[in-house]
Amino acid sequence: MRLLVTGGAGFIGSEYVRELLRGTLPVAAPTAVTVLDKLTYSGNLANLDPVRDDPRLRIVRGDICDPALVDEVVPGHDVIVHFAAESHVDRSIAGAAPFVTTNVLGTQSLLDAALKHGTGRFVHVSTDEVYGSIEHGSWTEDWPLAPNSPYSATKAGSDLLALAYFRTHGLDVVVTRCSNNYGHYQYPEKVIPLFVTNLLDGGTVPLYGDGGNVRDWLHVHDHCRGIALVQDKGRPGEVYHIGGGTELTNRELTERLVEACGATWDSVRPVTDRKGHDRRYSLDITKISQELGYTPTVDLVRGLAETVAWYRDNRGWWEPLKG
Repeated sequence: MRLLVTGGAGFIGSEYVRELLRGTLPVAAPTAVTVLDKLTYSGNLANLDPVRDDPRLRIVRGDICDPALVDEVVPGHDVIVHFAAESHVDRSIAGAAPFVTTNVLGTQSLLDAALKHGTGRFVHVSTDEVYGSIEHGSWTEDWPLAPNSPYSATKAGSDLLALAYFRTHGLDVVVTRCSNNYGHYQYPEKVIPLFVTNLLDGGTVPLYGDGGNVRDWLHVHDHCRGIALVQDKGRPGEVYHIGGGTELTNRELTERLVEACGATWDSVRPVTDRKGHDRRYSLDITKISQELGYTPTVDLVRGLAETVAWYRDNRGWWEPLKG
């Protein structure tokens, strides 16, 4: 089994690559893994250092929006696992163009190449943010899409495009949508590593609005397990939710991080709420649980403690990223 992993030097993609090569995912061990990554600010070759010496690993620096390069890299791979995306909501609010280019046009470039070269399976990794916000209950996979940020709108567009290639061309596409990820090697613009690294340095952390926005938290290891199950046994043309099973308000999350880092609430700085800030996300994971046997294994108490310990012990990784 030869896999092409786009965005494989990023946070989630590199975890997938590391676990693939270590044989810790519920999928057959690969004979070869190619990472295609543009290595922008959030793509970091250091994320792959633990497996860099594995002879099965090949790293290609390049852009999924370069059709000629994609057409050169895709042939010979049995599976494409597509992580590559612009993903930071605040950046999308400041400027949407890179999100449209990478998330929509880049996905189209990959789909065209997969179709042309007969790729056996295309796993498109997406987000719960495509649904917008939900006050009560949880989204099922057939819930209407209603994205509220430029980021989530471009992910919704890429989801629909991928599914259209299944319906129109018969390309073996499966789509995953996850809740908020956390864990080691996460770029420190995201809330958990930002808060942890700031607090470890004795700094302050920003809390949007009233802190009442609710998110479900998913450890990156569980996310990768879910993706592997979908890669191996998911039904073509289907969407699968991957959730963590623990909802917290942003204020509750902040309280836990402040305590874990040995700081006080004086470190928390209220800031004006984000534009179009979704109030609550919640995924129903019944489908993937019943069909593929997925269940989250890393509870949030243990996961947060291990994450804080990792950032405390790996300053050499994150300090250069924060300048």
